[in-house]
Amino acid sequence: MTNKTVEVVYALPEKATVITLNIDDATTVGEAISQSGILEKHPEIDLSRQAVGIFSQIVPLDTVPSDGDRIEIYRPLIADPKEMRRRRAAQMAARKVAQKKG
Repeated sequence: MTNKTVEVVYALPEKATVITLNIDDATTVGEAISQSGILEKHPEIDLSRQAVGIFSQIVPLDTVPSDGDRIEIYRPLIADPKEMRRRRAAQMAARKVAQKKG
């Protein structure tokens, strides 16, 4: 059985944790995350609620990564991007109406 090297990454606004590890060929993304020890370093990670990916592409935990892959654990969104765009558009429309009146 051959081994491969992957990185497990969890980025916070102030700092990223990057752990490089060697895994067996059949090791899944979920198993690599567990083996990395990152869950102990960051107990706030909840893999049942947070997405994971490889090089910015979301993948299921049972995906088998390739040699050299970067496994990323994504933080939950604080605000829905679509809702934020709607709010900004409504604010812009309100400003335009106010400018026409004033």
